[in-house]
Amino acid sequence: LVPFETETSEAACRADKSSISFCKTLSVTDRGNILDELTNQQLVDRYRFNRAGLNYLETVFGPALEPATMRHKSLSAMDKLLITLRYLATGGIQLNDADMHNVSQPAVSKILTEVTNHLSSADVLGRFVRFPLTVRELDAQVQQFYGLAQFPKVVGVIDGTHIRIQAPSEDEPSFVNRKGFHSINVQVVFDGLNRIANVVARWPGSAHDSIILQQSGLRNLFDEGHVPNGQYHLLGDSGYSGRRWLLTPYLNPQPGSQTAYNRSHKITRAKVERGIGQLKRRFGVLHGEIRVQPEKACRIVLTCAVLHNICKARNIPMPDVIDNGGNANNMDNNIAPQHGMQYRDYFANTYF
Repeated sequence: LVPFETETSEAACRADKSSISFCKTLSVTDRGNILDELTNQQLVDRYRFNRAGLNYLETVFGPALEPATMRHKSLSAMDKLLITLRYLATGGIQLNDADMHNVSQPAVSKILTEVTNHLSSADVLGRFVRFPLTVRELDAQVQQFYGLAQFPKVVGVIDGTHIRIQAPSEDEPSFVNRKGFHSINVQVVFDGLNRIANVVARWPGSAHDSIILQQSGLRNLFDEGHVPNGQYHLLGDSGYSGRRWLLTPYLNPQPGSQTAYNRSHKITRAKVERGIGQLKRRFGVLHGEIRVQPEKACRIVLTCAVLHNICKARNIPMPDVIDNGGNANNMDNNIAPQHGMQYRDYFANTYF
C-alpha cells in the first residue's frame, strides 16, 4: 500500500480552541494522560469513544498493535488508537493529528496504515460486521423491522453511498461517478438495531449499485439458500433489480395494496439512510475527500464500519457535531425484471 499523503491545515485546529490549548500543553511524556485530561463527552467529541470504549479497544486490538520493542518514546497501542481515531473523526488532516499527539506526520501516516490494515482485516470484519444467518438471529431482525411500519419478513435494508476520494493515479476515469466527482461506491446493509450487517468497499464510483450487489457474497447467501429463500428479505430502492429476496418500491403504485406496500417500504427502508448519515456523522473522514489511494480509502471505510458497530454495541452516544451525512447515491430508477415484479405483486397482495 502507498503511504497516506500529506495535507496541512491550520483551520481545523483553530476551529477547536480547547484542542489548541491541549496541543500546546501536551508533551511526549503526557501522551498516556489524555484519558485523564478529557471528560467522557470530550473524548467522544474528539475520538468518538468514551473512556470505557477506548479501554475496550485497547483490550481487543492492543495485542496486535503494541510495539515489538519498548524503546524510548515508542508509541503504545493506545497511542496508535487515539491517533487513528482522531484522524477518522476530524476528516483526515494528518498534520493536525500529528500536532495534537506530539508526533511527526510520517509517524501518523505509518500508524494509520498499521491500524486500518488490522481493523479492516478479514478476521476483524468477520467478528464485528456479520450478516445474521441463524433462524433465531433472522427472526429477531424481522421483529425489529416489523415494529417500524409493519413490513413483514425484513432482515436488512440495503443501499449504496459514495465516499469522495482524490483523483487516483491509475484508472482515474472509472472512479468518476455520475455526479462528476471521484469516489468509492460502498454497499452497506443495516440491521434492525442500526448496526452494519454487511459492507462492500472495493468498487469505483462508476460502478452501479445493482452490479455491486450482483458480484457480492451477500447475493450468494440468498441465492444459495444460506438465508431461506422467500422467508426473509432485504429492502432496496428502485435502483436495484427486484428479486424474491430483495423487495423494491413500485414506481407507479396503484391504490390499495401497492400504495400501502410503498408507504411501509419507504418508512422501513429509511433506516439505511439514517444509518449512513450516522456513520458519516460519527467519522468525519467519510464526509470530505479522502486524500489517499483507493485501496487505502477502502480500508478506512471498513475500519469505520467496524468502529461504528462497536459504538452501537457499547451504546456510545453520537458526537456533538452537525450531521451533514446521508446517502448520495439514489440516482437510478431501473424497473425490476419480470420475475421480481411478479413476486413483489404477490407479496404486496398477500401482506398489504
